[in-house]
Amino acid sequence: MAKEENKKTSGSYGAEQIQVLEGLDPVRKRPGMYIGNTAEAGLHHLIWEVVDNCFDEAMAGHADTIRVKLLPGNMVSVEDNGRGIPVEKHKTTKVSALETVLTVLHAGGKFGDDGYKVSGGLHGVGVSVVNALSTYLKAEVKRDGKLWMQEYKIGKPQKPVKEIGSTKGTGTKITFQPDSTIFSVTEFSIKTILDHLRQQAYLTKGIKLIVIDERDEDTLKHLRYEFYFEGGIKSYVRHINTHVAPQHPNIFYIEKEAENIVVEIALQYTAEYGETVLPFANNIYNLEGGMHVVGFRTALTRTINTYARKNNFLKEKDANLTAEDVREGLAAVISIKIQEPQFEGQTKAKLGNVEARAAVDKVMAESFDIFLEENPKDAEGIMGKCILAAKARLAARTARESVLRKGVLDGFALPGKLADCSSRDPKISELYIVEGDSAGGSAKQGRNREFQAILPLRGKILNVERARLDKMLANYEVKSLIIALGTNIGEQFTIEDLRYDKIVIMTDADVDGSHIRTLLLTLFYRHFPSLIQEGHVYVAMPPLYRVQVGKDVRYVYNEDELNKAKEEMSATVMANRKSKPEAKKAKEEAEVAEEEADESVEAVGAEEVGGVKINIQRYKGLGEMNPEQLWETTMDPARRMMKRITVVDAQKADETFDILMGSDVAPRKRFIQTHAKTVKNLDI
Repeated sequence: MAKEENKKTSGSYGAEQIQVLEGLDPVRKRPGMYIGNTAEAGLHHLIWEVVDNCFDEAMAGHADTIRVKLLPGNMVSVEDNGRGIPVEKHKTTKVSALETVLTVLHAGGKFGDDGYKVSGGLHGVGVSVVNALSTYLKAEVKRDGKLWMQEYKIGKPQKPVKEIGSTKGTGTKITFQPDSTIFSVTEFSIKTILDHLRQQAYLTKGIKLIVIDERDEDTLKHLRYEFYFEGGIKSYVRHINTHVAPQHPNIFYIEKEAENIVVEIALQYTAEYGETVLPFANNIYNLEGGMHVVGFRTALTRTINTYARKNNFLKEKDANLTAEDVREGLAAVISIKIQEPQFEGQTKAKLGNVEARAAVDKVMAESFDIFLEENPKDAEGIMGKCILAAKARLAARTARESVLRKGVLDGFALPGKLADCSSRDPKISELYIVEGDSAGGSAKQGRNREFQAILPLRGKILNVERARLDKMLANYEVKSLIIALGTNIGEQFTIEDLRYDKIVIMTDADVDGSHIRTLLLTLFYRHFPSLIQEGHVYVAMPPLYRVQVGKDVRYVYNEDELNKAKEEMSATVMANRKSKPEAKKAKEEAEVAEEEADESVEAVGAEEVGGVKINIQRYKGLGEMNPEQLWETTMDPARRMMKRITVVDAQKADETFDILMGSDVAPRKRFIQTHAKTVKNLDI
């Protein structure tokens, strides 16, 4: 009986649905083309590719449970209870369908007429790329009451697929170990995995996702997490708005098919000023939006204007609400299921299907109009929010025109405190945003005047999380920064006018410096997101310590580097002491170094390591470094350390800014209480 049931479950999904397009060879030569990069993001992309296959089974209605395990030795297993990859011989490749899927690019059920109707994968390269970039991979398939297995090394099958026993149920399990010669990072982040899979669970309601971390072999207490959301993306919007005040009580939700596309939308307005719209196609997050977002925004603006006029929220003399007005405070998730998605590139950042625009427009317009008519309290809250946004927009435009009038960005009108660079080539120019006049003075003297500009800030800038544009432009520090950037702001923003390729935030390594850095990042994230997305925003990494033994001087950036430097310097001195003259010389140099300790730094004190006296000094702040030290440690392109700011998870970043910079105190208090014990080097 079980065997007959398994046959029914398998349906028409067989070897004939696996179509072959090309070989696997290019993957190891150019892995970045297939997984983005070979660092942390690319490493985790391997898991996403395998998990996407599981979700394809789930979206087709053949699986309801997906299990991900992190195993010792940087290994991962991903298992579903779907139909199981076919194992019979493929008529074209003359090997099993399983081996075909695992060793040939563009081979998979998503290319067959009877395989998957909708799929997260466009190119069908997923599991074969994972195989190519793994030192070891094992595939196990439960199908027709039998358990099948095949092992691979660096993409090469070790033996043909073989039956290894009987089993109940169906499904596929892929276990793999990423190749450490390919990836610069080989340790998986449980946080990254949980964040991604939680999002996927929201997008596929009724699917159970289990994550188990078994990497700690010394304990039997393995970490286990389960996600299951019956409400789907409606629950997702509720999660997005956890730390903000909703503008109306009910979340709008619709799931409906149009143009052979399943459209699912959930939205709710909040008291915030920003917009959070997360678009997905076949469970793939589209960072740059696409046609489904265009259709959604068109329908949203049109429907709200129609309702506002019909119910006298807008008078005859009033102008229509703009797209900008109806997007303020909006939190929305758009998820579509489409048979043949047309993405831009393997990273699937933007959806190009024109038919998706029409489908989303139709479903959104019809359903949202009904929602507004049937929920007058919600409608009143939404209309009030949008009309207030329109009034604020007009006020902000007036303020902006008075501040950023024509010609204000010319060289003669730049802020007086900006020490600009001599170069007018934005491609090589850098703007350092420096905390305080003291640090600004050192930076101005130490910089390379040809391509490095310095803009000192007077204290902490305005918290723009709770400020409208007109208030922002009335703030001297914010206004100076906007003028220095040259891009303008809001609807007049033009990234082509950016005057500097690198915008570097340079603050002290203390609480105040961290606060200023957060305020600046909030400004960039909320009002200049393109600068972050295109890689223009950086954070400087000044050293924390200066370590000296004799003439050996090193700058270190954290506690681990400090300990390593002390050990290395001690070992060097001890090795030199084998020669008495050298020992005497080293001792004299160490004594001189102690006497001439730099006054611009705070001495932690001399410390004896392995019988060697080491002078350790901690920098108080940037302004206390002399210009030469600031150049040498923090501004010299040949030696400096900088972090480029990226937004890997837009929704998580948005939530964090809400917690840290928003008006609601309770979430911020919980955040501080949760993370207080993990804070190091807290200055009190």
